[in-house]
Amino acid sequence: MLTDWRAKPAVPFGGKFRIIDFALSNCLNSGIRRISVLTQYKSHSLIRHLMEGWNSLNTEHGEFIELIPAQQWLEDESWYQGTADAVFQSLDIIQSHNPEFVVILAGDHIYKMDYGEMLAAHVESGADVTVACNAVPLSDATEFGVMQIDRAGRITGFEEKPKAPKPIPGDSAHALASMGIYIYSTDYLAQELIRDADLYGSSHDFGKDIIPFAVDAGDKLQAFALGAQGLNADYWRDVGTVDAYYTANTELVDANPPLDIYSSEWPIFTYQAQLPPAKFNDQGPDKTCLMVDSMVSGGCLIYDSSIRRSLLFSNTRVGASCSLNGVLALPDCYIGEGSRLSRVILDNGCVVPPNTIIGEDPAADEERFYRSPGGVVVVNRSMLGQERQYLPHMMPAS
Repeated sequence: MLTDWRAKPAVPFGGKFRIIDFALSNCLNSGIRRISVLTQYKSHSLIRHLMEGWNSLNTEHGEFIELIPAQQWLEDESWYQGTADAVFQSLDIIQSHNPEFVVILAGDHIYKMDYGEMLAAHVESGADVTVACNAVPLSDATEFGVMQIDRAGRITGFEEKPKAPKPIPGDSAHALASMGIYIYSTDYLAQELIRDADLYGSSHDFGKDIIPFAVDAGDKLQAFALGAQGLNADYWRDVGTVDAYYTANTELVDANPPLDIYSSEWPIFTYQAQLPPAKFNDQGPDKTCLMVDSMVSGGCLIYDSSIRRSLLFSNTRVGASCSLNGVLALPDCYIGEGSRLSRVILDNGCVVPPNTIIGEDPAADEERFYRSPGGVVVVNRSMLGQERQYLPHMMPAS
């Protein structure tokens, strides 16, 4: 579906961004300007986005964003076997930059965070590794690494995706989840990656192998709580499912959204082509263009349609007499006149035929499209019988 043609960090988000923009913006806003991005499958659109929008760092001053594909220099020429193996395969490149500390991030989460504060806490504690954490509902904790800490914040227990997560003491409704953000002292990181690489039966993953081993060995692991910062309190979204991705997008159009993407104090950077302003055409007294709690990006054209709680990404066109309710239309979509869409995600380049109805009949939707457990319908070009990319200049104007 949304990751059929692209890596998850390259999936569009919030009207004009890509998911990876949040982690990279956190780096720049935190003063981190030596960044390596480890890529693997379906990475073309991710690489193109990084080359177009993230190539402005000053290499003469030691700043960079470098792209590192799977090295495959091992005898079995394997792709990354796990998150730890990804870093291990690039360890020689990391060490060539001679860092004292290494910040390891996931590229597929939505949040704001000052990594500088976490680094300062890491240095002050004298820890071997510091793990960022956040409280999550106990019912959701089975999808995360769950940790236990003592009064000083030292990690005393860690279990990856437990079937019965342990709640936070004094808060039976929440568990303390790892955010997949780690700060390592470089020498300790190299030691642990080399040890794990030779360990038979390891999945070579930080959450499954590296962190639990270190806890059991009595190494010094420290927790750092996201909620200790004031950027967006404890906002953190893992958008690994359709429903989580849909909710994280649509909550941005709330009157008081939990994530402020308009703040100039902690901006989210991205690349977007130079596009004309969005335009709304109201073509007569019997027709109207209605917009309620929605976001519309550059290059969009909307004709005499009703749009509620929706996000229209770049170069989307909506024909006359359409009704969109809770729609995410990713870049370069065309929605034919008279169409009614409700709780729908249109992947990029979809051309929806006139008078199409999606999101009103679950049985009919499931026959043609993907319908999530939460009732969100995902539509891509393949499901519509459109294998090629439809560009804006090829679409009808109304």
